[in-house]
Amino acid sequence: MDDVSFEIPDGTFVGIIGHTGSGKSTLLQHLNGLLKPTEGKVYIDDVCITDPGVRMVDIRRRVGLVFQYPEYQLFEETVAKDVAFGPRNLGLSEEEIDRRVRGAMALVGLDYEALHDRSPFDLSGGQKRRVAIAGVIAMHPQVLILDEPTAGLDPAAHQDILDMIERVQREENIIIIYVSHNMADIARLSDRVLVMDHAKLVLEGTPAEVFGHRDYLHSIGLSVPPVMDIMSQLHEQDGRIDGGKMTPDEAAQEIARYLQQKR
Repeated sequence: MDDVSFEIPDGTFVGIIGHTGSGKSTLLQHLNGLLKPTEGKVYIDDVCITDPGVRMVDIRRRVGLVFQYPEYQLFEETVAKDVAFGPRNLGLSEEEIDRRVRGAMALVGLDYEALHDRSPFDLSGGQKRRVAIAGVIAMHPQVLILDEPTAGLDPAAHQDILDMIERVQREENIIIIYVSHNMADIARLSDRVLVMDHAKLVLEGTPAEVFGHRDYLHSIGLSVPPVMDIMSQLHEQDGRIDGGKMTPDEAAQEIARYLQQKR
């Protein structure tokens, strides 16, 4: 990592993009101390987690990291035990653990009564992923980091996970850091986007600002949201169409505006 510096305000949804090997996962692992920089500092609130004497267990309560294919992290006999593993290791009371397990499962869209006694390995791929994410949410983190949380899912499960992540961010008002190769997802979810290339932070801004650098992104092996490609082609045919729209809803509204204007 070289010259990577940024701040994330509370309640912000941050998307991180970059080609394979650009440093995204390495960056994530610096944010809860799994990796420590040889130079520079990492702050969570006013705590410098790279200072000697900082208890990393306290940092990892505040910063939850969900790796790619989080269902590989499942190991307990039942769903409830798996979600409870983190809170139980905090030394919480059984009453508080139960409250957190039920709350986390509800937040990710899992029916506690139907699933708490089932083996997590008997669930669907999307459900397994939700159980793994619930186990991190049950720790009540201030920051939730998700590394490619929809990788390998079918379209329906992919959409379900996106809806769940939006609900978590909306209801918990926490920082979410989301890594994805799906530019449509990044455009839909993010307040800010960070672009990594060769272990450097090369772009930062709103989705509109970042994806506005279309040619530069292509030069470093990245695309823009598919809707934006279509809108750019329409803009080339008629300059009155705004080619910067990134989501299907934005594009539909822009096309409707254009057609209304032509009448």
